[in-house]
Amino acid sequence: MKRILVTGGAGFVGSHICERLLSEGNEVICLDNYFTGSKRNVEHLMDHHYFELVRHDVTNPYMVEVDEIYNLACPASPVHYQYNPIKTIKTSVMGAINMLGLAKRVKAKILQASTSEVYGDPAIHPQPESYWGNVNPIGLRSCYDEGKRCAETLFMDYHIQNDVDIKIVRIFNTYGPRMNPDDGRVVSNFIVQALKGDDITVFGDGTQTRSFQYVDDLVEGMIRMMNSRDGFVGPVNVGNPGEFTMLELAQQVIDLTGTKSKIIHMPLPQDDPLQRQPVIDLAKKELNGWEPKIPLKEGLVKTITYFDDLLKKGN
Repeated sequence: MKRILVTGGAGFVGSHICERLLSEGNEVICLDNYFTGSKRNVEHLMDHHYFELVRHDVTNPYMVEVDEIYNLACPASPVHYQYNPIKTIKTSVMGAINMLGLAKRVKAKILQASTSEVYGDPAIHPQPESYWGNVNPIGLRSCYDEGKRCAETLFMDYHIQNDVDIKIVRIFNTYGPRMNPDDGRVVSNFIVQALKGDDITVFGDGTQTRSFQYVDDLVEGMIRMMNSRDGFVGPVNVGNPGEFTMLELAQQVIDLTGTKSKIIHMPLPQDDPLQRQPVIDLAKKELNGWEPKIPLKEGLVKTITYFDDLLKKGN
């Protein structure tokens, strides 16, 4: 049994990480300030003897004895991270400093949940880890993009200067149950609009692409990254190379929900990337042959079921 800290553990991805770690017989401390996370996401874990939920903001230090740290704390959708951009970048930067300081003191292994947003609006397609990105440092999205880039820098510097055992994953667009229904991400947007019978809002002409991975595939990749060979720190892309246009995604959601919603177009937001697709050769090599297993249709059906139940309950 390991004692594991998950920051942002009551969030969409964090709650799935907590669930998986508990199922493997570990003790889990879930840290969250509930800005985008929710107790609802982890309420089914509350009676587990080895689960502890703590309300805490990672911009403040936290002291605990643990073996591993999954650092996921940070709003990940444009609606939420642009709501308070200063708080967003403080969460990425100060949160990283505080968690790295903790890892250094207690000699814990620590994994940083970075993002494909470090590639910005990429000039290289698809994106390998060796690509340095094309990020606007003063744009609307920069609080998140540059916050995560800085967190990667801090992780590497703590590793080089203080010999902290680190792992970095760059997460590509992920979807699944426990997404926030109003977080503004495209999968949740389309599904909620379709289930309500509202028009489906596509920004731009809809030809921009994303690569969507189901949350279970991401969790598997992150667990394997934490347990990867000594000396391999990343960063490593964890995403699904299957690339879809926004129009293709919208049509799939319409077909699967049976809605009569129509597709309408709105102006493309500033700095919204036109393409996003991971090269996952490094993940396959270093993470025991990891690759995503769940096709888009199967994942969408599970996610639609979740949101349908949520809306019927009035949440």
